[in-house]
Amino acid sequence: MALLCCAMLVLLCVFNIASATIEVHMDYGGVPLWINRLLGEPSVISLQGRLDSAWLRANNPQSCPQQCDCPLQWPTALYCDHRGLADTPDHLPDRTQYLFLQGNNISSLSSCFLANVTDLRWLILDHNQLQSDTLGQIGLQNQTELCYLFANHNHLRSVPSALPAGLKQLRLAHNQISSISPGALKNLHNLTLLLLQGNKLRTITEGDFKGLVSLNLLDLSSNLFSAVPRHLSPSVEQLYLSNNTLSALNEDSFVGFFNLKYLRLSNCSLRSGVIHQKVFNFSSLVELDLSYNKLKTVPTVPTTLRYLYLEANEIQEFNVTSFCREVGPLSYSRIKVLRLDGNRMSHHQLPSDWVFCLRVLESIYI
Repeated sequence: MALLCCAMLVLLCVFNIASATIEVHMDYGGVPLWINRLLGEPSVISLQGRLDSAWLRANNPQSCPQQCDCPLQWPTALYCDHRGLADTPDHLPDRTQYLFLQGNNISSLSSCFLANVTDLRWLILDHNQLQSDTLGQIGLQNQTELCYLFANHNHLRSVPSALPAGLKQLRLAHNQISSISPGALKNLHNLTLLLLQGNKLRTITEGDFKGLVSLNLLDLSSNLFSAVPRHLSPSVEQLYLSNNTLSALNEDSFVGFFNLKYLRLSNCSLRSGVIHQKVFNFSSLVELDLSYNKLKTVPTVPTTLRYLYLEANEIQEFNVTSFCREVGPLSYSRIKVLRLDGNRMSHHQLPSDWVFCLRVLESIYI
């Protein structure tokens, strides 16, 4: 029994190490990549440490570039990731629909790189050395089936232009982007996810996001915004602006967002005096993250809000009117989870009538 327990512990340790190793390579802008097996999409993004390249090559009758692996179970997928490549593979087979090139040292893409490929659906270029002009010169606009384009952790200085109109996800996190090329996004009517966190954006001009009528998730965290940017897409339901230094939240900071449900504003140096009382006055909001700021009081939130994160602020008092303008049989807060831990108050400071307002509360942390 002792030997069995030791063996199990060893296996668990190996599994945890392997999981941690895989996790390092699974950073695709902080949003998981959902796989649709009904479409025949490959269930793994990297074959590193999973299958032997020599075995794959010996048992696959189809042509495959020397720098890549081509598994039998996903004949339309090419795994050329984490090979130390300085250049893209030559002679890509025309069957290629899923191309994984992440974790290389590629700094440029030739104009004929995708000449033989017409049905590309995914192009993963994360963790390379790419510049903006490189992506604009490879004929991406002709890839009418392309849905996912990932170029996180590169050296892009602007959002590339000439992008295919069918894109659904564009992930450009952790680059050096300070501008959006004029008209770069205007034809992306099907785009639902845009990741631009970890860049150098200071402003969004009026025409930058015009055309993004289906955008659902927009991440602008860790940029250089001093105010909530204007001219964003009104279709957005998830807006992430954490880790910007925002000078204030005005009454009209979020005007025009008719479907906004999830709003993240952590680590924005926000103080109670610069947050307008009505800034969050829209009923669509489900979750609000204001953690790690410098708030001294709880801001006024809509009664329909369900999740409120205020941990690690400087809050010293709890005001029921922040959640309920009045309390009655049909007038109460829908808050389910409230985080107030890491502030300057304790349970003893809660007013006696707070339970009548927060009557459906499931968890409170103080």
